[in-house]
Amino acid sequence: MKRVRLGKGLDVTVIGLGTAPIGGLFSPVSDADAEATIERAWSLGVRFFDTAPLYGFGLAERRLGRFLRRQKRDSFAISTKVGRLLRSATAAPEDDHYKGTPAERPQFDFSYDGVMRSVEESLARLGLDRVDVLLVHDPDDHYEDAIAGAFRALRRLRDDGTVKAIGAGMNHSGMLARFAEAAPVDCFLLAGRYTLLDQGALTTLFPVCRAKGIGIILGGIYNSGILANPRTGAKFNYEDADAALIARALALEALCRKHGTELKAAAVQFCMAHPAVTVALQGARSAAEVLDNITMAERSVPSAFWQELRERKLVDASAPLPGGA
Repeated sequence: MKRVRLGKGLDVTVIGLGTAPIGGLFSPVSDADAEATIERAWSLGVRFFDTAPLYGFGLAERRLGRFLRRQKRDSFAISTKVGRLLRSATAAPEDDHYKGTPAERPQFDFSYDGVMRSVEESLARLGLDRVDVLLVHDPDDHYEDAIAGAFRALRRLRDDGTVKAIGAGMNHSGMLARFAEAAPVDCFLLAGRYTLLDQGALTTLFPVCRAKGIGIILGGIYNSGILANPRTGAKFNYEDADAALIARALALEALCRKHGTELKAAAVQFCMAHPAVTVALQGARSAAEVLDNITMAERSVPSAFWQELRERKLVDASAPLPGGA
C-alpha cells in the first residue's frame, strides 16, 4: 500500500484502520471478529492503526495490542489518544455508545500529569513499548487545560524521542485551527468534518494546515454510517440522523447509481482528493468490512459523476474533486 509522510519523520500507509468499531461502537464485537478484522487489514497492506482509551473503554487498545505485539515493531505505526483516564465504575450509563465493554469508564483529564498517566496506561493495555502518534482527544470544553497541560506533556514526549508526532483528534475543525496556531503540532485527526455531507474544514482548518505542514488523518468518512447505508435510523456524528440529512444522502446515492458507482466509493475518494488529507482512516468491525473499505477506495468512479456532483452543487464549489473535475 502507498506510504505517505505524517509529520516530520513518520511514514504511514495512506489508508489506516480505525478501531472504534472493534471496541463495540453501537454493537458488541467478539474477540475472534476483532482479531479477524485486524488480520485482514494487515494482509491487505494496512500498516497504520488508530486507537484510543475511549474506544470500548480500553477494549480496542487491548485487542489491537494482542495482534500488533506479534509483528515486528518497526513494520507498523500506531496512534492513540490522551485526555481520558479509565477508572472503575459501579454502574455503566445506559446511553453509552460502546457495547460489550469492561466496567471501567473514562474521566476527562487534560493535565500534564494526567496525560503522562494516560500514556503509561495505554502502553500497558497495548503491551507495546511505545506508540508513534499521540493525540489530545476531544478537548472541546477544555481548551486552556489542553494548551497548558496536555500539549506541554506531548511536546516533552516528542522532544525526548518517545513519540514521533503529536496533535489532536476532534470532530470540530474550528478548535483544531486554534490549536494549529497555538501549539507545535504535527498532525490532526479530523472526524466527520470533511465528507460528502460536511465540508466545514475547507475554510476553517485545511488552509492553515497546508501552510504549516500539518498532516490530516481523516476519520468519519461515512459520517458514522449514513454515507455507507442511507436509511431511516442511520447514524450521523454518532447520533440518529435527521430526515434532511438522510434525504441528502439518498440524493447522493441516487446520483451514484445513475453513474454506475457506489456511494461509499464516492465518499472515500472525495475525501482523499483534497491535498491536505494525508491518511484516510476507516473503521471496521469485521474482515468483510475491511475488504469493502479498501475496495471502495480503489473502485473506479466515472468523471461524469464528479462533474454532475459539481454542477448540482451537492458539495462546496471550492472542494477539490478526483481527476480535477
